[in-house]
Order: sequence, then structure tokens, then C-alpha cells
Amino acid sequence: MANVWSSNVDFKNGELHLSGIPARTLARDFGTPSFFLDEADFRVRARAWGSALTDSFGEKAGTVYYAAKAFICVEVARWVADSGIGLDVCTGGELAVALAAGFSPSKIELHGNNKSVAEINRAVQVGVRTIVIDSLFEIDRVAQVAKDQGRRQRILLRLTPGIEAHTHESIATAHEDVKFGFSIASGAAWAAILAVRQHPSLELCGFHSHIGSQIQQMEAFGIAAEILISFLGKYRDEFSEQLPELDLGGGYGIAYLPGDDDLPANVVLPALYDAVQSSCQRHGLELPQVSIEPGRAIVGPAMFTLYEVGTTKEVILESGATRNYVSVDGGMSDNIRPSLYGAEYTAAIANRFSAALSRSTRVVGKHCETGDIVIRDIDLAEDVAPGDLLAVPATGAYGRSMASNYNHVPRPPIVAVLNGKGRVILRRETEADLLALDV
Repeated sequence: MANVWSSNVDFKNGELHLSGIPARTLARDFGTPSFFLDEADFRVRARAWGSALTDSFGEKAGTVYYAAKAFICVEVARWVADSGIGLDVCTGGELAVALAAGFSPSKIELHGNNKSVAEINRAVQVGVRTIVIDSLFEIDRVAQVAKDQGRRQRILLRLTPGIEAHTHESIATAHEDVKFGFSIASGAAWAAILAVRQHPSLELCGFHSHIGSQIQQMEAFGIAAEILISFLGKYRDEFSEQLPELDLGGGYGIAYLPGDDDLPANVVLPALYDAVQSSCQRHGLELPQVSIEPGRAIVGPAMFTLYEVGTTKEVILESGATRNYVSVDGGMSDNIRPSLYGAEYTAAIANRFSAALSRSTRVVGKHCETGDIVIRDIDLAEDVAPGDLLAVPATGAYGRSMASNYNHVPRPPIVAVLNGKGRVILRRETEADLLALDV
């Protein structure tokens, strides 16, 4: 299962170690459930995406924007800054985290399909580099805020290229029937361009597209690039100038299960360059500055969740077969993805080696929902018992960031581990935190 763990995880005599620290020590020192983040692995991945963009596109390399929605906290924002890449934020809260970390607004991009006037005002005020506009209402809002502040705000228009990426419906974002962007096919995108050109306080720099998440083939990205570049050509033909930028979003898949494919930076960027270059040649355009937005691809594989087993239970199925239910001390409150859209994970006993036979197992959480399932179907050793530790890899993206307090369960901490030492960078919530909002 080496492909699903971060680079500094290994198993010694059956026990998981992160940067040399045994799982039992991690559980003793930080408790369970906890998210453990391999800091060195995160930093290497972040730098790799930045380097691959530069190596592939040269002087036409735009910015690698780390997608904060995957996971962000103040310390991680500092790592992103240290890695020399930018940050993509979608809300005022994510922007606040970035600013608290001292992140340069000149390397921040603001997204979101329903930005409030307050969020737009803050972004323009602090000097966010680019705002990605998603609706006609936002064109007027951003223009008015920029005008009121005496600024000319750089913007991109988020366009819907109308392609079906091979991913779950909930995370596919580029077909026509979605809430995001301006449709090219319907004419909405062209109407948006005309609307932007009515506002001197807006500087239209180019187009943006994000076709979905957890995509594991490059073909869809090449198709999206062709459609957007064709649209750049239409703009050039109409207005006798070429827009200088293209942001092709993120969505690059990672391995969640043994044998899964992923899309690493050294595969994505050369292929993307070839697609963009050939499309530009077909349409007689200069190569634009190209930016991308990996999030999951950086943080996803760098983190795992460590649980303690509380109970096990044998269940007899209608077929007469049996399944072992293993209940852990977390669940849908720290990883909603399996319940939300059927995401699949693997797991390993983290505290010991087991020579027992494996059996059909379902790993479930502690919440009052039948759908509170961490792993629907996995073969685990039949001797899994209360007190054992289970580690679930590749939980860095959308685990803690989508976590909730369902059943009034405090959210787990994020523990960064580097060079044999662990430190809490986002503390575990307490019952006092849960009660603090009561009036």
C-alpha cells in the first residue's frame, strides 16, 4: 500500500511509523482520533508543483495556487508561502487565515460562486491579486467596490466549457447544469465579457476553468484547454487584442486505494503544456500565462487519520455470510466524504503486526447514523480488537476542512510531524469550545 501513504510513513514489525515515531507513541501523545500531517512530504509536493509549472511553461508560467478549500490553517498557509506558490481562497474565512499567516495578498486569488459584498470589499482592500468572477451580479459588485476604493481590480471570468469529466456528480463542475461559471455554449460567457468591458474599474486578464475533482486522466484537461483557448481566439478576433492569462484550475486525482492511479506534477504539467501549445498554434495565439490550482494533490497524500477501535461486532448478512463491523472513535464528523459521495479509503492496523486471516470488514464511526461509514468494504485481520489503532491514509484533503460537530463531537487536531517530532498546529476542540457559542 506504499502509494497511498506519505513519503515518511513506513511499517516496522507491523507498526506504522511517521518520521520514525511509532503509532502507539503518536496516539499516546496526541490522542485519537487525530490527523497526522507529514510536513516534509507536504513541502516537497508544494515545491514540486511550482517547479513543474516553471519547468514546463518557462516564462509563460503563471502561478500555482494551493487550493485552501482542501485544507488550510495558519501554519499550513505559512508552508505554502515558504514553498513559493500562491493561495486560492473561496471565502472571507479562508482569506482571514491567509492574512493571519502573513501571506502576501499579491499571491492570493479569490474564488466563490456567491461572494458577499463584505468579502469582495475585504479582498479589494487588502490587494488580492485576482478575483475570479462567477456571475453577472458579481461583475457589478466587484466593479462598484473597486470604484469606491479607487482601484482597478484584476479579474478572471470563470467559464463552463461544457465537458463531462469522469468523476462523481457532486464534484464535477464543468458540464452545463452546475452552479459555477458562465456557459460558453449558451452565450453567457460572451455576455459576461461585454458586461465587464463596461466597467473601467475592472481589468479582464483572462479566463478560468475548473472541470472537477479527483480526475485521474489528462484527456479532460486537454479538451478544456482547447475550448478556452478557442474562446481566447474569439476574443482576439473581436477586440484585436489577446487576453494574457489562463487558469486551468485543479482537480488532479490522488491514490486512495492500493493500485489507484494519480496525477503527479511531473505528469500533469508537461501534458498540459503540450495541450496548450498545440491549441494556441491552431488558433494563431501566443501562449498565455498559465496558472493551476492543486489542493488535494498536495495535502491529500501527506496526511492520515489515526483512530482507536472501540468495539467489534459480527453481523450475519441475508446471504448467510458474515461481516465484521469495527467501530472507531471518529467517523462522519471527521470524514464526511464516504457518506457524501461514496468516497473509498483503505486502512491498516497501525499498532501491531497481525498474522490472522483477513475477513470482510466494515469500518464505521460512533455517530447516530447508519450511513456513518468510514470504509464500506475492506478485508482486515479477523483479530482486530478494542484498543487497536487503525490508520486511514490520504485524508489530508476535505477531512478536517469538511469536519463537523455532529452529535457534539469535538473536531480532531492536526498534528504536524517533522524530523521525528510532532507538534499540534490546530488543536483538538474541547467541550468548552462546543459550549462557547451558547448565549
